[in-house]
Amino acid sequence: MQLLEGLATSGKFVFSLDEARQMAQSLLVPISTATVPQALARMAESGWIQRIRRGLYVGTAELPGFARVPSFAIATQLVTPSAISHWSALSFHGLTEQLPHDVISTTSKKVVTPSMRESHHSPEGKKHVWMVGEVAYRYVTVRPRFFFGWEWVWLDEHFRVPIFTKERTLLDMFASPHAFGGIGEALEILEHHLGEIRIPKLVDEALQYGVTSVCKRLGWCLQKTGVSDRRTSRLRRIPAAGFSLLDPGSPAQGPYDKHWKVQVNLSGMLF
Repeated sequence: MQLLEGLATSGKFVFSLDEARQMAQSLLVPISTATVPQALARMAESGWIQRIRRGLYVGTAELPGFARVPSFAIATQLVTPSAISHWSALSFHGLTEQLPHDVISTTSKKVVTPSMRESHHSPEGKKHVWMVGEVAYRYVTVRPRFFFGWEWVWLDEHFRVPIFTKERTLLDMFASPHAFGGIGEALEILEHHLGEIRIPKLVDEALQYGVTSVCKRLGWCLQKTGVSDRRTSRLRRIPAAGFSLLDPGSPAQGPYDKHWKVQVNLSGMLF
């Protein structure tokens, strides 16, 4: 119990085996580091802590001094580096009323979940998630150059986690429309929340992302929602070798916009 109290006092509500070993040595009556794994295993069996992956544990809120650990904090500790993203970030920022079933994070690290190791027993097409209790954690792996645009956010007095900004989260909707149900969802969010979005920052991050089709898609949608040519000119000036689909998940049909070099393949769209 002294070990857990020491971890809680130092704010380590989610802690690694190495951190537990270091704490064991700093106690008034030090605990041998060799016995720490066995002690943690016994505490997990007793329900005092929960093992969330090999070498990583979370204390329960029933323990004196331990706070309830938010799912976002568990998500960003399960895989590091990672940042809350996609539908989870949209919901956190108030950009959607949909409540995501999974906690979704983006990482530049290759993730192997327990369900992947058991994939030969899993139904075909099943999403691989990391289950901790009743909560499913899902990770989107990107190239290191795309892992940007997050900020540290305090969830409460104990927990601070990395979360993609509103602008970076919106950019993902144009980079991977299929992950959000199509480009129409991104256009609708822009229309309803345009006043909350920092347009210069969104444009800057699109240019940093550096994919022409994403920049053209975003520029077209910004203009459609009433953003001026002056504010989108940097996106328009990007040279494009050909036309990109406005919605890459829909059939390649519809009029061509020569101004933005996109084929507007959204059914029911008015021009």
